[in-house]
Amino acid sequence: MEGNNAGTPAKPRIAIIGAGMAGILSAIRLGDAGLDDFVLYEKADRVGGTWRENRYPGVGCDVPSHLYSYSFAPNPEWSHYFSPGHEIQAYFEDVSARHGVDARVRFGTEVTRLAFEEGYWNLEASGGVRDRADVVIAATGVLHHPSYPDIEGLDSFGGEMFHTARWDSSVDLEGKRVGIIGTGSSAVQIVSAIVDTAGELALFQRTPQWILGLENPAYSEEDKERFRADPDLMRGLHESLSQTFADNFANAVVDADSTQLKLIEQLCLVNLETNVTDPELRERLRPDYRAACKRLVISPDFYSAIQRPNARLVTEGIDRIEAAGIRTRDGVLHKVDVIVLATGFRVDRFMRPIEVTGRNGVRLEDAWAKRPTAYLSISIPDFPNLFMLNGPNGPVGNFSLIEVAELQFSYILRLVDEIVQGRCREICATPEATERFDADRIEAASRTVWATGCRSWYLDGDGVPAVWPWSFDRFREEMSRPDLEDYERV
Repeated sequence: MEGNNAGTPAKPRIAIIGAGMAGILSAIRLGDAGLDDFVLYEKADRVGGTWRENRYPGVGCDVPSHLYSYSFAPNPEWSHYFSPGHEIQAYFEDVSARHGVDARVRFGTEVTRLAFEEGYWNLEASGGVRDRADVVIAATGVLHHPSYPDIEGLDSFGGEMFHTARWDSSVDLEGKRVGIIGTGSSAVQIVSAIVDTAGELALFQRTPQWILGLENPAYSEEDKERFRADPDLMRGLHESLSQTFADNFANAVVDADSTQLKLIEQLCLVNLETNVTDPELRERLRPDYRAACKRLVISPDFYSAIQRPNARLVTEGIDRIEAAGIRTRDGVLHKVDVIVLATGFRVDRFMRPIEVTGRNGVRLEDAWAKRPTAYLSISIPDFPNLFMLNGPNGPVGNFSLIEVAELQFSYILRLVDEIVQGRCREICATPEATERFDADRIEAASRTVWATGCRSWYLDGDGVPAVWPWSFDRFREEMSRPDLEDYERV
């Protein structure tokens, strides 16, 4: 519904939470739109988000470099088809500095409370910081709250132990006995990176993964020179990669019966059958669920690494951790010097642990008591002028989050423009639109590969896939313009 309480300032004050990929994007796009009364709050001491936090050996992106780039800031200097993590972090730092974002960030300032009172968002942060904003953009990310395993004795280990997102670079792994718990992308990347450094490496596998053995070719100096000389070449490459990625992967996983998905599984099978020579090891590495039901792992050399003489795969379940190492349920104590927890992230946190209170005292924790949800992953009923980038139920599982965030931000700008133009003072999704979206999403999710029987971080507490279940073309269409009938405006 539309009210008549307009009259907000022409340039609303905007608070951005988080200076990772989406926060940097938000600041640049707000400046481009002439909305220059904004501030970014960042809990850490520099920009970068996920790529600042994840510094483990071998860290890299599984989206092609020239697609995992801002459309307005192509990078001719990418070294490889898939970028290593340190280059991505350097890229974000460079873009942030060149566009003047750094000067707008309050570093070391963690937002702890947001409350919508008398038409404004009152913000509290560490160090006694207080602020008042007309609009809040939550660019808080998804992969930054480490998930620690529920294993008995986790605090009793006598050596060094850390999560992949809290990597301790002061620990020398040369000649050490290293135990890695987990077999997702981070674990696979670490195994390949450190197997020749460690004295012994034990990978503790709960569930085998589908491994797509794509190579990661380097860009030559000639390639880079062509990119430098012709920005249109990079823009064309970005668009081509975007469409190829959508057609061959993003759109495939939302149709469990798609031809493309069957081809992906066949390629993974060929990789396993061809590159693992020991039949017994091959069977222990063979998944019993559909390819891409869990996040597909890309690695050209994991199978080679796990077959090194100093590497071993442990598939017996973990019973507990002791001072000397990891004891499995068969009673064997696996003595290690270092334990790496490659156990992923708490992907349902989003803005939390920020205490968020919307209109009429509605608490976010209560609104999300059943599951995190938002209309089109952006707006929550009773939380006006609060917009999320990469919020609940977005395409986090099957596309470049940079392109996702760019599309979302263009959509958000149209909502903010309703305020800027004085057509309303407050805007948020209606309960009816949100309930309809969630019901449609849950129904569509039943046809995706994520609902075919595996256990993954894509599923919510009820086992329902919590990611965008339709094609990426539909996502682009939805983000092209808001349907203001689905928004309450007062």
